[in-house]
Amino acid sequence: MRVSGLLLIAALIAAPLIHFVPLMAKHDPSAIFSQFIGCAALIAMAISQVMATRIRIIEPIFGGLDRVYVLHKWLGIAAVVAILLHDTIDAEINGLGRETWLSDLAETLGEFSLYGFIILALITIVTFIPYHLWRWSHKLMGAFFALSAFHFAFISKPFSNTEPVSVYVLLMCAAGLVAYVYTLFPTIFGRKSVPYLVEQTERTGGALTVQLKPVDRAVRHKAGQFSFVSFDLPDLKETHPFTISSAPNPAGLLQFTIKPMGDYTAKLGAQLKPGTKAYLSSAFGHFRLRQSAKGQIWIAGGIGITPFNAWLQEATSEHGNIDLFYCIRGRANAPHLEQIEQAAAKLNNLNLHIVDTSKQSRLSASTIAQSISSDLSTANIYYCGPAPMREALRRDLHSKGVAHRRFHYEEFEIRSGIGVRKIIKLMVQKSGLAGKYPELLGKLA
Repeated sequence: MRVSGLLLIAALIAAPLIHFVPLMAKHDPSAIFSQFIGCAALIAMAISQVMATRIRIIEPIFGGLDRVYVLHKWLGIAAVVAILLHDTIDAEINGLGRETWLSDLAETLGEFSLYGFIILALITIVTFIPYHLWRWSHKLMGAFFALSAFHFAFISKPFSNTEPVSVYVLLMCAAGLVAYVYTLFPTIFGRKSVPYLVEQTERTGGALTVQLKPVDRAVRHKAGQFSFVSFDLPDLKETHPFTISSAPNPAGLLQFTIKPMGDYTAKLGAQLKPGTKAYLSSAFGHFRLRQSAKGQIWIAGGIGITPFNAWLQEATSEHGNIDLFYCIRGRANAPHLEQIEQAAAKLNNLNLHIVDTSKQSRLSASTIAQSISSDLSTANIYYCGPAPMREALRRDLHSKGVAHRRFHYEEFEIRSGIGVRKIIKLMVQKSGLAGKYPELLGKLA
């Protein structure tokens, strides 16, 4: 996450304080604070809506699209919390004039938007709800945002809609609403998906490799990036992000390696056939192959080998010394293992370390330090794999002197919760229920 992007968001949200602070001397401070919190929520939601568009300018400001989606999620959660505070603290100010039917309607719609946001936020953080249902419900966020904008525009407040603070908040709301329409109808704004055809499919280590050829123009990408893909199949038209597991080539062919990790990906393996149409977005992501004189350490966990498979198709001796740790659970479950071993045999600067957890212990910082010739504390480390494994290795490596800034990864989760299971587990432990019902902790582990 880029600090400049975070500072920009903070400045945009805090800007109305210039107007609200002086008002506290004239009116009830708690009511003025409540109104500011309401404005802050609207601005946060507007920024979150703009982030969801995936327009090109977003990545350079905030970092890779993976970080943008993390920020998008937390901005949404923060906005809902702010709305709850706004509703809890009395925002009414006496002597603002007579209530009208329009202000009454704005009050009612504000209540509707509050309850709508709470429901949609719960659906988002409770990740066991199926993806397709969540994705459908998530589209309603913009509709409730529109109700909130109407609430702000016509509710009674200690300033008119022509004053700078109102103009600013309303412009932010307008930007958010335009972004919402853009995400609903992208083709109207010129954002078209690029058509491809499935050329061939092949099984590799428990996963499915899908090779696509462009119908007309090809998606421009760099090794290690990902694209949002939808396939023209009955009941499987949802758009999902997949890493492009091949490097750019003159023919414009793309390869995706898809592991069956849910209903959608499992059905894809059974239904995808040569000739099936696919529609791709532009390529996104900053997880790219770079040169390093101080050595590189690549760590792949299972299907996390996909970006490294693409990197190896471009890697040369100029990229410096490379140690690739491929963590697998049996050779039969290791996608692209033969390709990786062939690349290792050709590249003199690549040292391949197969970590088969069906035969040996899990990868640790000590194992890495003992296996490489370069200095662990100065090497750049690139990770792709399960999040729990990532966090464990990140902590372990940090204890060995590896700075966090040298540990590179992408948050490859477009939808993620906020640790609800951990929160419930903590509540069970603190309440004393764990002693009476020990099986609860086992289910929450």
